Amino acid sequence: MTADQRQATTASSFGVTADAVLAALPDPVAVLDSENRIVWVNPAAEQFFGAGASTLGGSALATHVTRDSPLMALVAQAREQGSGLADHGVDVAGPRIGSHRVDVRVMPLFEVPGRMVVSLQPRSIADAMSRQLSHRGAARSVVGIARLLAHEVKNPLSGIRGAAQLLEQNASEADRELTRLIRDEADRICALVDNMDQFGEEGAITPKPVNIHEILGHVRRLAQGGFGRGVRFIERYDPSLPPASGERNMLIQVLLNLVKNAAESVPAQGGEIILGTAYRHGVKVHIPGTRERLALPLEVTVVDNGPGVPEELRPHLFDAFVTTKPGGTGLGLALVAKLVRDLGGVVEFESEPRRTVFRLRLALHSGKTEGESISG
Repeated sequence: MTADQRQATTASSFGVTADAVLAALPDPVAVLDSENRIVWVNPAAEQFFGAGASTLGGSALATHVTRDSPLMALVAQAREQGSGLADHGVDVAGPRIGSHRVDVRVMPLFEVPGRMVVSLQPRSIADAMSRQLSHRGAARSVVGIARLLAHEVKNPLSGIRGAAQLLEQNASEADRELTRLIRDEADRICALVDNMDQFGEEGAITPKPVNIHEILGHVRRLAQGGFGRGVRFIERYDPSLPPASGERNMLIQVLLNLVKNAAESVPAQGGEIILGTAYRHGVKVHIPGTRERLALPLEVTVVDNGPGVPEELRPHLFDAFVTTKPGGTGLGLALVAKLVRDLGGVVEFESEPRRTVFRLRLALHSGKTEGESISG
């Protein structure tokens, strides 16, 4: 009996086949021959590499990733040692797949000499969940600062603003410019304190079915009438997307922040923002510290063609007071992370020059009727 026959016999005793098991896995799995050509992939790998099995079959792995990819080095090392290897947080990039951070496992297929099994576990969702939990402490720190500022700063600012108004009544035109500056700066600081107060503890949210396409349309119209007037908007929606579980005003605030951030990043000429939605079957994340798995199949993306996020800012992009904008407060993305966490979702991003993607993963509304959808 051959190795394949033994494998099939063992699997069939449980009423399943090995191919069916591998096809059901949410993580990309590929089998390589002795020349590192792809001989088999599961559906998750097809999605990861952006091509079907018929296209991937027979192609060299090196054509799908960059020449100096650590993935290729790990495969070579596993071949040399003749044993399985694993590495965590590996950056895998390629012309069609973009850039991903993954956990990699490479294992020789001992039953078939020369063949290697490569398993990739995308880290983006896991890292995002970890960030979501850390944002709770960050939010509490910010709201503590806000309360301190409200007590210690806003009251004196009111006095300063009032004094500036009194001085303005008898001031010369040149001096009035200075008193107006004092007033405007006092108002700006008060507004900053008020914005920080949004990081307070979340109240009880009653999730409702939300038409995400209606919200995206509303946000797009707001953007085109103001800060995104010169930007080209492209909509790529899944028309059969079911209702999301959320709260309309919170989602508007989240998406408005993301679109505004994108609009401020794109070039003045040829600026482009792509709004997209998709349904990702089987996307679930583990909630750290529990045995629960959270299903987040609804995906909303905001893609811009700006210069990308500087490498040094990426680990802290959702932290408060982190910004690359002159005069920016660094609270927009921190607020996005807080609101998305309150909604039970995940926000993540990937960035390279001329392509930055912010991705929301949201839950499906459990109260929808069979067959209900929200055509965009």
